[in-house]
Amino acid sequence: MSYLELSLLAFALCFDTFAVTVAGGIVLPKGSTVWQKIRIMLFFALFQAGFTFIGWVLGSTVSSYIEKWDHWIAFVLLLYIGGGMIADGFKKNGGNSVNLLETGKLTLCSIATSIDALAVGISLAMLSLVKEKVIFVHSMIFIVTALSAACGLGFGRRIGTLAGKRSNLIGGIILIAIGIKILLQHTLLK
Repeated sequence: MSYLELSLLAFALCFDTFAVTVAGGIVLPKGSTVWQKIRIMLFFALFQAGFTFIGWVLGSTVSSYIEKWDHWIAFVLLLYIGGGMIADGFKKNGGNSVNLLETGKLTLCSIATSIDALAVGISLAMLSLVKEKVIFVHSMIFIVTALSAACGLGFGRRIGTLAGKRSNLIGGIILIAIGIKILLQHTLLK
């Protein structure tokens, strides 16, 4: 693969991160600090690059196991989080189900958006990339994912301000739609 193709791969992996951080940004508390937002960006970037690296290390030895379940795990996690957001949207106090400031929820969202990266890493191992390209692709995945998360948080915050009390419903629908998209891509569209 060329450096351009590896860069495009990094961009392709970050779309789910963008969508999830939009949903998280919608309900992000107003008093959030820059450091809290940087923490969110780093979580998503580390999980995305980390899962790609783990996949690359594992190589083809476990690919058949991961490919059978990765989409189901991502779907269930996003359905759980999105369903919680929708339920919170009907509560009088608005709820807080996808508050990315909470470590547990941030971790679940980071895992859900990074599971595909594990399979991508396995694919990269099968290509026998030279060391420089391996370092390049993992660095690009980290950088692009962090920037994607930053853009998602900013965009989501604007939507949350406009949507008001409906913001939890919108965020939940976005997360469930991402989960359905992942599931359909791996089951019906294969």
